[in-house]
Amino acid sequence: MVDKTSSEAYWKANLRIILISLIIWFICSFGLGIILRPALMGISVGGADFGFWMAQNGSIYVFIILIFVYAKLMNSLDREHGVEE
Repeated sequence: MVDKTSSEAYWKANLRIILISLIIWFICSFGLGIILRPALMGISVGGADFGFWMAQNGSIYVFIILIFVYAKLMNSLDREHGVEE
C-alpha cells in the first residue's frame, strides 16, 4: 500500500500535467484559432491564413501530440511512484 504522502505527491504531479495539457489545448484551439485569428491573417500556411489553419488542422496535430506526450509523462510518473501496470 502506498502511503498518503506519496499518494498526494502523485496526484499533485498528475494534476499539474493535466493543467499544463489543458492550457496548451486552450491556447492552440481557442487562442490561435479564434481569439488571435485576425492578428494571424498575414501568415500563410498551406494556402490559408495561419489562424484558419490552426482552427482546422493545426489544433488536431497539437491534440495528437498532446495525447502521446501525456501518455509518456504519465508512464514515467507511474514508474516514479510505483503504481505502474
